[in-house]
Amino acid sequence: MNYPNEGFLPETVAKLREELKATGKNFKIVAGEDNTDEYVNFYFIGKFEGKDVIYDAVLFTLKLHYQSEIYELAEHEAAKKFPDYHGISYEEDENGNLKPLKTEEEEVGWFITELIMDMEEEGKVKVQEFVDIDTHHDYGIGLDASLNIETIDEQVIKKFITEFNNDSLTLDETFYTFESEEEEDS
Repeated sequence: MNYPNEGFLPETVAKLREELKATGKNFKIVAGEDNTDEYVNFYFIGKFEGKDVIYDAVLFTLKLHYQSEIYELAEHEAAKKFPDYHGISYEEDENGNLKPLKTEEEEVGWFITELIMDMEEEGKVKVQEFVDIDTHHDYGIGLDASLNIETIDEQVIKKFITEFNNDSLTLDETFYTFESEEEEDS
């Protein structure tokens, strides 16, 4: 039988099933620097076209999704205003402290910050909960999901997988905006 990738192979699914059984969990965290309490990459076993398959899932908070969308939009606007802009690169000195930005980068940074503040004030960006499935993923099936929750912990992941696999996952269709937290001077 021809399988699209390794995450569809029965022996790969069986191996993950054994790992999950040993841990007593229905998921396995994919180690990585990106994992936080607002963004987690994990594997779980689910069905696709009646067969067990590994889902390579990323679950993130709606607030993080909002921040990403608004920053991406602001960067796009900055690239239009500053044609030589290709991102801001932060460098550290020998003590691990951030070096000051170049004048052009600082100017772009302030421009982006002001754009974000204006877009937040105007409520220009709105996001809602979603689940996106990628059947052409490089390992198993890719799944991106964003939920309107404060943080992601093991209970949230377990509940998400159970509801996804039982086809009982209900997404909130409300559109949301968020505001950046002001840093308080102490």
